[in-house]
Amino acid sequence: MSSAPSVSSSITVRLQVRARPTAISDLTTAIEQAGGMVTALDITRSEHERIGVDVTCATRGEDHAEQIVEALRGLDGITVERVSDRTFLMHLGGKLSIESKVPLRNRDDLSMAYTPGVARVCEAIAARPEDARNLTIKRNTIAVVTDGTAVLGLGDIGPLAALPVMEGKAVLFKRFAGIDAFPIALDTTDVDEIVDTVCAIAPVFAGINLEDISAPRCFEIERRLRERLDIPVFHDDQHGTAIVALAALTNALKVVEKDIATVRIVMSGAGAAGTAVLKLLLAAGARDVVVCDIEGMVHVDRPGLHESLLWTARSTNPRGMTGSLQDAVVGADVFIGLSAPDVLTGDDVARMAPGSIVFAMANPRPEVDPDEAAKYAAVVGTGRSDFANQINNVLAFPGVFRGLLDAQSHEVTTELLLAAAQALAEVVTDDELNPTYIIPSVFNPEVTTRVASAVEQAARAGAARTAATADHLEAAVVL
Repeated sequence: MSSAPSVSSSITVRLQVRARPTAISDLTTAIEQAGGMVTALDITRSEHERIGVDVTCATRGEDHAEQIVEALRGLDGITVERVSDRTFLMHLGGKLSIESKVPLRNRDDLSMAYTPGVARVCEAIAARPEDARNLTIKRNTIAVVTDGTAVLGLGDIGPLAALPVMEGKAVLFKRFAGIDAFPIALDTTDVDEIVDTVCAIAPVFAGINLEDISAPRCFEIERRLRERLDIPVFHDDQHGTAIVALAALTNALKVVEKDIATVRIVMSGAGAAGTAVLKLLLAAGARDVVVCDIEGMVHVDRPGLHESLLWTARSTNPRGMTGSLQDAVVGADVFIGLSAPDVLTGDDVARMAPGSIVFAMANPRPEVDPDEAAKYAAVVGTGRSDFANQINNVLAFPGVFRGLLDAQSHEVTTELLLAAAQALAEVVTDDELNPTYIIPSVFNPEVTTRVASAVEQAARAGAARTAATADHLEAAVVL
C-alpha cells in the first residue's frame, strides 16, 4: 500500500525567490507535482527583486523529501537556502523539562524548600511513609519504563534509541491527564535486573507504566513487579491496547447489531498485545475466538505448540478449527489484527460473514489495506491516524493512570480494565455512532475524565471488597 504524505515526515524549506507574479504558484505546483502536500507558506522578507519564503510540506519520508527539494532547486529564479525536518526540530534537546512549582525569591523561601526546613518534612515521612504521597512528587508521578526491545514498529533498537518514544509517552501523560511521567530506559534485557531496578527506584513513583518490552519477557516482568510493589503496574502495550480494542468492538457491534457472546472472532497475533486483548474479550463475554500466529490457527493438538501458547490454545477455538488465517476468517464476524502487515486481502474480507468488522491494527502498515477491507466489511478500524476509527492507546492510558492515582490504588485488575473500556465506548453517544465513528477522538475532552472516573470508582470498589474480605477473615480467626 503506497503511503500518503504525512506531517510526521514534514519539512520546512527556506527559499530565496525572484519576485514575479507566478513565483508562489510555481513553487507550490512543483511540490504538488512531486507528490508533496503544502501545509503552510510564509513570506519571511521582501526586497525589490527577491522575497524570502518558508514553505512547509508533508512528504512520504526522507527519500521523498529529497525529491521535493530537488524539484524546487530545479525551478528558475529559486534558491534553496535551508531544509529543516520539523519532526527532528520538535525533538531537539528532548521534549521534556523539569520546572520548580515553588518560588525561591529570598532566604526564607530557600530555608523552607531546602535546609533546614526540609528536614521537618523528611522526619514526618520517616514517621509516616504514607505521607510521601502528599508531601513529594510521588503523588502525581509515574515511571515510563522500557528496555527498548519492542519499540513501536521498529523492534529491538535498544534503550537509547527508545528514549524519544518514552519522552513522547510522558508528554502525552502530561497533556491528556496532567500526570508527571518520567522516561526510564534501562540498559539491560535481563528479567531479574529489570525487576530489581524498577523495585529499587519505585519509592519515587505512584505507578509504573511498562512500555515496549518484548514478549514473553514482558509477562513475567509485569507479574513479578505486581507481586513485589504496592503501586499499580500497567503494561500499556498489553492493557492499553486491550481497553481501546474492546471499546471499539463494543460500539462496532452496536453498529452491526450483533452480540459479543455470539459472534465469531478471529485474531491475528499471539504476542503481548494479542494475548491481553484476548483475555479482556473473554472477560467481556466473548465465547468463540480463534487466535492465529505465523503458523496458522492455535489449537491444543497443533504439533510443536510453544508452551507460551498453551493457555491460549486451551481458552480458545472451541470448535477445534485447524488451518491458516485465511481459512479462519471464512464466515467470521470479527477480525482483530495485532500482528504483521498484509496478511489478508480484500478477497479474504469478502469471505467473512455479512456485517463483518475488521480491526487491522498493525502499524504503520495494517494487516489488510483498509480501503480494500472497506469494500466488504461494515466497520473498519486501524491503528493509523489517516483512516477513520483509529484504535490508539492514548485513548486509554492517561485516563487509566489518572484514575489509579486519584484512587491511590495499589493494583490493576480485570474489573478495572473492563470499566475503562466501557467508559471509553460510552463517550460516543448513540446519536454520534456510525460505521466511521465508533471510537472518540484523542482530543475529545471527555475521554480522559470519563475513563479516569470509571477507573477510580472500580479501584475504590475493589479496595473496599479487599478490605471487607480481610475483616471477615480476621473475625473468623478470632472466633
